[in-house]
Amino acid sequence: MRDELQNNNLWKRVLRKLSRRQGPAEAEDALQSACVRILAQPDQPRIDNPEAYLVRVASNIAIDTHRRKAFEMDGPFEEAFANIADSAPLQDEVIEARNRLRHVEQGLAQLTPRTREIFLMHRLDGQKYREIAERLGISQSAVEKHIAKAVLFLAQWTRDR
Repeated sequence: MRDELQNNNLWKRVLRKLSRRQGPAEAEDALQSACVRILAQPDQPRIDNPEAYLVRVASNIAIDTHRRKAFEMDGPFEEAFANIADSAPLQDEVIEARNRLRHVEQGLAQLTPRTREIFLMHRLDGQKYREIAERLGISQSAVEKHIAKAVLFLAQWTRDR
């Protein structure tokens, strides 16, 4: 194969074939890399069609180079993470939510201590009306009235804001 690579006509024919697929500069780089790779092999087998072999090796090198450049440009992480939606709220949404929470806390402070306690036991602790009634020693109907009172007041409180 060493003798065939010294043939200037072979170089021109292969370069012409490669230039059709890539640009002339890329084709020449790929062809030169292919020649270096072939000449670096210590045991070179007999190749029946050196032109076709050289075109195949150079084409593979050009494809690898193109893939490497595309990978380096986009980067493995930029491409992978580009389509992931960020579920975190925006800063202005966080600020608005905190303001609403402060306003609800102020509204809760306006409730009577008993109504506030019953409302928080139900909404925050997730206790059922029956459980609250048993724990506080009052009727289930009284629990319902306290919660209804709290809900109506807080709805009005947040609407008037």
